[in-house]
Amino acid sequence: MTAAASVDIPFPMTSSDAPDAEGVVGTWFVLDGESVTEGQLIAEVQLEKVSQDVAAPATGVLRHLVAEGQGVDQRGVIGRIEP
Repeated sequence: MTAAASVDIPFPMTSSDAPDAEGVVGTWFVLDGESVTEGQLIAEVQLEKVSQDVAAPATGVLRHLVAEGQGVDQRGVIGRIEP
């Protein structure tokens, strides 16, 4: 039996005009280490004056990889869901 793999949470692509733009994790709605279910809103990110909610891509335990207020490349990973 194969163990379930972790699932990365990418920064959502909000601007195709500037794929290398840096965004910010505005707010985490769920604490690091808490359980989440797929589709649950877990964070709000901001890029170029636009805010966007981020939903959990899987069910498991949320791990923050980027702190609130910290910048992240638009192609970066902001968190991870562990089984």
